[in-house]
Amino acid sequence: MRIDKYLWHTRYFKTRNIATTACKKGQVKINGQVSKPSREVYPTDEITVRKNQINYQCIVLDIPKNRIGAKLVDIYRKDTTPKEAFENDELLKYSKAYYRKKGTGRPTKKDRREINEYLDEESE
Repeated sequence: MRIDKYLWHTRYFKTRNIATTACKKGQVKINGQVSKPSREVYPTDEITVRKNQINYQCIVLDIPKNRIGAKLVDIYRKDTTPKEAFENDELLKYSKAYYRKKGTGRPTKKDRREINEYLDEESE
């Protein structure tokens, strides 16, 4: 089975087109090598998928005949993603929540207070 089809069947991606695009961008590796969307997948292959700044890792156990339900996914793959990857993602969420993008409008009340405190410290 093609890798883009397999990733769609096992619900890593919502559509097959998104899976194909991820393969073309080099975000999918099979046994450590970047793969094209048409690359064949066989049982015991190790797949690494970079998605949302997390490197998901899995081992192919079997090839599904068609797209399967979320509860049955573990029959066809074994997830070997380390827990540290998810912990790093949590830290990124907290760091992003504090900072706003440049040019997103006027400073908030909290931002204004921090600016004033900083300017008062400099002038002393």
